[in-house]
Amino acid sequence: MNDSRTSDADPNPDADPDRPPRYEQVIRWAEYIKTHPPEVWGPQQNAVVNGQLESAKAVDVSAEERERVREFADDVLRAEREGDEDEPERDEE
Repeated sequence: MNDSRTSDADPNPDADPDRPPRYEQVIRWAEYIKTHPPEVWGPQQNAVVNGQLESAKAVDVSAEERERVREFADDVLRAEREGDEDEPERDEE
């Protein structure tokens, strides 16, 4: 299915209200494969799966590096939460 509106440049595609949620895309794909022969959709699905596998292989990150990144992200989130707690509440007008 070549009309996907999900961009690699968009880290959170479901945040855009003009895009259907992921489950709607899954339903669309299911309807597509019901109405087209496997000879049409099979290579398309293979291309998607193969692309995902290639991307996963290209990210050659050690377990130590993943843990370092995870700890950094946890620290950032913790600091943001603590910052939110320190801010005084504002009265709604």
